[in-house]
Amino acid sequence: MTNLEKAKKNFLEIENHLSSFACKSSEAIRLKVEKDDIRTPFFRDIDRIIHSLSYTRYMDKTQVYSFKENDHISKRMVHVQLVSKIARTIGRALKLNEDLIEAIALSHDLGHTPLGHAGEAMLNKISLRELGEYFAHNIQGVRSCMIVDKDGIGHNLTVQTLDGIMCHNGEILDPIYRPMKKDANEFMREYEESYKDLKKSKKYAPMTLEGCVVRISDVVAYIGRDIEDAINLGLFQRDELPKEITDVLGNNNKEIVNTIILDIINESIDKPYIKMSDQVFKALFELKEFNYKNIYSKSLTKDEYNYYENGMNTIYKNYLEKIENNDRSSIIYEIFLNYQSEEYLNSTSPKRQVIDFISGMTDELFLNQVIEFYKLKN
Repeated sequence: MTNLEKAKKNFLEIENHLSSFACKSSEAIRLKVEKDDIRTPFFRDIDRIIHSLSYTRYMDKTQVYSFKENDHISKRMVHVQLVSKIARTIGRALKLNEDLIEAIALSHDLGHTPLGHAGEAMLNKISLRELGEYFAHNIQGVRSCMIVDKDGIGHNLTVQTLDGIMCHNGEILDPIYRPMKKDANEFMREYEESYKDLKKSKKYAPMTLEGCVVRISDVVAYIGRDIEDAINLGLFQRDELPKEITDVLGNNNKEIVNTIILDIINESIDKPYIKMSDQVFKALFELKEFNYKNIYSKSLTKDEYNYYENGMNTIYKNYLEKIENNDRSSIIYEIFLNYQSEEYLNSTSPKRQVIDFISGMTDELFLNQVIEFYKLKN
């Protein structure tokens, strides 16, 4: 046995101790066959994700609040790291595959637009109007990893990681998370169906228990942290949190995260599913409702929302005109299309190219482009 063969064996050693419900490296599926190296498939996914330009742009992507002059307000980069840590804590306790968990957690929001969920809603309207297809950040995340990233050739991540991205929906809270077995064809069917049936796509179950862990960890990661950000910005006081919720979960992020993690582990160990106790689930559901009413619905004022929505429509039309006129002086060529593969350019309509470009923008680039084009209009 060579030294590199020994190294590969060392990578696989931990899998001898995983739960029977864990997803093993031997189960990994790639849409394009490629040569192995010493790394396990999901570990290799992690490397591809953290070296991607989409991952780099997390640092200037909105979590909830855009353009706030406060260095301690969470950005998308912080959120995905928190999801990863929470999910890996649960995964280690349940003896699941931490490499797969980390790959899904770090990539689950790669498809997020500038301005977070507000920007997603704006781009969804454009996509429906222009293409007759829904836009959702989880589906765009899959598209980015398969088609758009790496100059239009994609990263060839495992189907298990791609499925975890597609099925991570943290806006929907369920009492129990059960994996649904799929092969590559079933995954692709669900992915393609998502552009036509958004409601159905939100109910897709992950194909692995690791994907289920990330899905609930997404909620755990943002629910308490968003409260801390809101308090930091003076939107409400800590003593305004409902007592019937804080008596169960605690009244700060540390207590909330710790309570839910321990409850999930206690309820899920040696089980083929992930769940919480009825008491914790009820309190978390009510806290989520509180957050929507007091945080998420107030992330942008009506005037701000209208300004950015009109701005997104303005830059969409401008970029589309630039492509149709082959105006290569435009920024969409300078930092995007000039670097995309022939395969991407030949298989992607101009309208989809513009949506891909806008969805990948950081908040700062989006705002600067909106300001610039408003000036041109006036």
